[in-house]
Amino acid sequence: MTTYQIAIIVGSLRHDSFNYKLAGALAKLAPSGFSFQQLQIGDLPLYNQDDDENQDASVKQIKADIDAAHGLLFVTPEYNRSIPGVLKNAIDHASRPYGQSAWAGKPAGILGVSVGAIGTAMAQQHLRNILAYLDVPTMGQPEAFIQAKDGLFDDAGDIGPDSKVFLQTWMDHYTAWVMKHAS
Repeated sequence: MTTYQIAIIVGSLRHDSFNYKLAGALAKLAPSGFSFQQLQIGDLPLYNQDDDENQDASVKQIKADIDAAHGLLFVTPEYNRSIPGVLKNAIDHASRPYGQSAWAGKPAGILGVSVGAIGTAMAQQHLRNILAYLDVPTMGQPEAFIQAKDGLFDDAGDIGPDSKVFLQTWMDHYTAWVMKHAS
């Protein structure tokens, strides 16, 4: 049986991030045969094209982790109607130097949670635009614009009963997407 390794990229550095919590809870909804690793993006230097030929060890590590993955799971907050700078920085690093992108061909899912009523809709759309350019096949449906409110998580930190059916359906579609597109 194939084990699908999924790289989780959380677009938040905050210690008590809703998106970190969501990423961990979502991984528990996956079927057997799926393994999840949250990539660390907070220690990456700011992207500078001058460093393309001599990438930092942290950049080499994230690129190796992405290369080893069968799929990608982006879980991101929305900052000022777009993705956080730390997420864009990680994307830029792993896509460079030009022609050596670690992202290309990796099937992806995108979702996020925010206290706002529209969740992370704008951030997700911007991320989809970026990933399209990087040749990342991104699952289009179902979309998941999640508002952080009471009951989203239960006392154990798992998905609460009010959201579990919806997010289980999302995860079922995502894992099918990865199995269809993973090389």
